[in-house]
Amino acid sequence: MSQEARSGPAYARPMQYRQLGSSGLRVSTITLGTMGFGGTGWASPIGNLDVDGARRQIDLAREAGVNLIDTADVYSNGLSEEILGEALGKNRDDVLIATKVRGGMGDGPNDAGLSRHHIIEGAEASLRRLKTDHIDLYQVHEWDGQTPLEETMKALDDLVRSGKVRYIGASNYTGWQLMKALWTADKHHTEKFVSQQIYYSLQARDAENELVPVSIDQGLGILVWSPIAGGLLSGKYRRGQDAPEGTRRFEGWTEPPVHDEDRLYDTIDALVEIGEGHGVSAARVALAYTLAKPAVTSLIVGARTEEQLADNLAAADLELSADELARLDAVSLEPLRYPHWHQLNAADRLGESTKALLTPHLG
Repeated sequence: MSQEARSGPAYARPMQYRQLGSSGLRVSTITLGTMGFGGTGWASPIGNLDVDGARRQIDLAREAGVNLIDTADVYSNGLSEEILGEALGKNRDDVLIATKVRGGMGDGPNDAGLSRHHIIEGAEASLRRLKTDHIDLYQVHEWDGQTPLEETMKALDDLVRSGKVRYIGASNYTGWQLMKALWTADKHHTEKFVSQQIYYSLQARDAENELVPVSIDQGLGILVWSPIAGGLLSGKYRRGQDAPEGTRRFEGWTEPPVHDEDRLYDTIDALVEIGEGHGVSAARVALAYTLAKPAVTSLIVGARTEEQLADNLAAADLELSADELARLDAVSLEPLRYPHWHQLNAADRLGESTKALLTPHLG
């Protein structure tokens, strides 16, 4: 790694820290993602870092001021957590660790889901792999429509009361599922989610329909996964060109799906042009844009190489002008869906949560 990548102008401004929702926890605006730690099975297109490679990325992130590292039990079937625990070693208490539970970790009938059984078993297994006595943020990875929410929330509450978990969050929920979980926690006086981890980028702004407004209304922090849209917004993918060799798309990675190629390439063109004006990459502009959106607390970034990671980390330094933000808003704007287009007609009584979605459509 070059000296410039480690300590050069990329980190001219100190890392910013934001409250995670209405909790008292402060997290860096950039989070280190670890799906590429291990990188086996379905995660192989993301990367395949061993312990030494993971340690170098962790060091690079910490030098930039990152204090939150995100993983999940299903990343390479637990290998990501194992590598993270080994790479952190005695430095574990210098960072916050977020992990997740819900996915299948075996072939048994109770090896997946959000039952009390699987949540408790999952937490204990994650603690062993991470070589730690507590998880700072424990997130349910996906909705479980077959387990009563009361059971899920009470199990998570027990983990918090035991000291094995500090805070809890959700991931990949719909708006109504999230509100039902918050209501259930209120009803039974259990711990509530302080955050949600969601997909949100210039490539697809679906989250603005329900998930961003509910975060504003309920005081939840937003952690964004794949803020460069799986590399689509990096500037490597251009109109009329095949996916570059060595990229995720070249290796068959299909998340996120692309529903409007013209809008995507128009957005990429704008990112590249704005990036050239700042002397930075299109990826850095894409990250700075999402980081400026309401309720967003932190962007989860990961990379195959240390150079890519250094560039992503530097997005915390980039501040886009109001005109640049407006241009990106306009080029990536998606049609309003019902009932939002109808509510736009009553725009004289917008609340803060509704403004987040409707204001860009007011013209």
